[in-house]
Amino acid sequence: MTETDHEKRMARPRMAAGALFFNSQGHVLLVRPSYKPMWEIPGGYVETGESPLAACRREVLEELGITPSIGALLVLDWAPIESEGDKVLYVFDGGELQPDDYAAIKLAPDELLAAEFHPAEAVDELLIPRLARRVQRAIAAREHGHPQYLEHGEPAGG
Repeated sequence: MTETDHEKRMARPRMAAGALFFNSQGHVLLVRPSYKPMWEIPGGYVETGESPLAACRREVLEELGITPSIGALLVLDWAPIESEGDKVLYVFDGGELQPDDYAAIKLAPDELLAAEFHPAEAVDELLIPRLARRVQRAIAAREHGHPQYLEHGEPAGG
């Protein structure tokens, strides 16, 4: 069976999902990958047949060794990259981590060097620009109580 022209034109984006976790001071949890120079948020790619929320939960468990409740969607960002093609990125609200949750973190030794809370103002210097925009919008969406649709980290479709 061959693909039709219509099927060839259909988007097949890579999808990724991550979570924003906060401490009692409102600082956001960032992770330091061993394979990249900048910080990230906990999360990763969605696997075939997996929902974005399930992928987020799986990635948090794999990367941090914890199973906190993952809440509402904060942002959905359409952010294609020339080298990787179409991408759709989901950021969920991980809520406030309690000290016991933070103490229970066991970093994936082959992936992460650190997991630390940082003030929202530090996000722009610690994350790559497109992720920093997404995280700042996710923080605002959490404060305002409604998710945002983004394109390249900026509000779209008003």
